[in-house]
Amino acid sequence: MPVMVRIVFTPQLRRFTDTPELDTEAGTVREALEAAFALNPRLRGYVLDDQGHLRANVVIFIDGRRLRELETLSDALQPGSVVHVLQALSGG
Repeated sequence: MPVMVRIVFTPQLRRFTDTPELDTEAGTVREALEAAFALNPRLRGYVLDDQGHLRANVVIFIDGRRLRELETLSDALQPGSVVHVLQALSGG
């Protein structure tokens, strides 16, 4: 059942495309992401791969906990959940 949640994209992704921060009704992480993609379709390619799975260089946290379902993005959201989407940093 959809609940009101907030989805936030960190500044790393903003370098490449507009990343809307929004409040939306969503029952799962995928539903929340789809609401953001509706505002900016280009964002989809930065977050998801060709199979619709989370890209290896992207990490999602729900209320401070790391997303568990990386392929289905079906982790359930609670009323008031905050979903943070960020580009994983690598270095050497």
